[in-house]
Amino acid sequence: MSKSLISTVSPLSPKNFPPIKSVPGVRLSGRAVGLKTSGAKDLMFAELARNTKIAGVFTRSRCTSAPVDWCKHILPHGKARAIIVNSGNANAFTGADGEIVVKNTVNKAVQLIGCSPKEIYIASTGVIGEPLPPFSIADNLASIRRGLGIRAWKTAAESIMTTDTFPKAASRLARIGNAEVVISGFAKGSGMIAPDMATMLGFIFTNARLPSQVLQKLLFKATKNSFNSITVDGDTSTSDTVLLSATGQVIGQPIVKRASDLIVADFYRALEEVCIDLAQQIVRDGEGAQKFINIIVSGAESKRAARVIGLAIANSPLVKTAVAGEDPNWGRIVMAVGKAGEKASRDKLSIDIGGNTITKDGRRVKEYDELLLANYMKKRDITISVDVGVGSGRASVWTCDLTHGYITINADYRS
Repeated sequence: MSKSLISTVSPLSPKNFPPIKSVPGVRLSGRAVGLKTSGAKDLMFAELARNTKIAGVFTRSRCTSAPVDWCKHILPHGKARAIIVNSGNANAFTGADGEIVVKNTVNKAVQLIGCSPKEIYIASTGVIGEPLPPFSIADNLASIRRGLGIRAWKTAAESIMTTDTFPKAASRLARIGNAEVVISGFAKGSGMIAPDMATMLGFIFTNARLPSQVLQKLLFKATKNSFNSITVDGDTSTSDTVLLSATGQVIGQPIVKRASDLIVADFYRALEEVCIDLAQQIVRDGEGAQKFINIIVSGAESKRAARVIGLAIANSPLVKTAVAGEDPNWGRIVMAVGKAGEKASRDKLSIDIGGNTITKDGRRVKEYDELLLANYMKKRDITISVDVGVGSGRASVWTCDLTHGYITINADYRS
């Protein structure tokens, strides 16, 4: 990949890498081992305390990578001691060779840590279809493990980047009873982003003591409201993985048996905030993106229907290019609502962009001011609100504009 394609940081990026709280029971490391021709960091190792519980959500692609297949196979075991992630090569569509790479990596990690193979999770991201040498990751684990530390969050986040222009991380505190717990995580994603699990990698850690089945239910719900509510280009990857690990290294936490227990409410609040924060950072790093678009749909038949309508707007190339061109062509929003396939009242449809009411009850309002709206469209952050007038369903979806930069990045991706 041309260095020029990834050297410029997105104009929508945070000013600084956020302060990330260390999670008791988690040690991290990241470094370059030669998987990327650029020489950038490309291998991440996270070692977890004994009896760490884990949950995961994965791509629904029918062309899954070898690491995804392995993680799905071992997930019912519910425990983890290590997460190993490489960037620069997706280890997808590599047949038996890809499985050998995973097997060698797992076996080496087991030897180093002393645990079951079912406690070693693997993820890969990068070019599809390129074989990896069988020991390219395994042979580097011992050296990278020697560099493990509790504060290496930025290095870890940088090591899983591909076309990303900045590392993405988030951290929150929560209470379970009288015990305070930490939730910290990082993610990668920039292109090939669509809400079908969400095309990205995400790794979230907490010192809470929660059973794996509780973690799984909480993660699934949080993913639906975050990573599954973003889109950059409508394409779904072979490698989508989000893992949530709970080390149990907390003092004085009450026992939790069910995800529905009220005592878990604040933990879920913080978990969802971390997931939404990471998901929005992915959109802000969309390939070639110049504008962040928040789409709010209300008045739908259900929350599911509102999300479908929101995604129809977010995935429309016509809507996305209009925003890129700072053109207040709200007719494209009407078009997207109509094609979504969900109930919508043409005669009650209301559209608002950035607080500027455009339509109400199915027609343009008399006070509509296109010049005022055109000035708003020059902003970096754009909010589109749509009420479809048939119910109480509501959802938010996040996307970015579609620029020529997206074409440039993906046309030259392997050069």
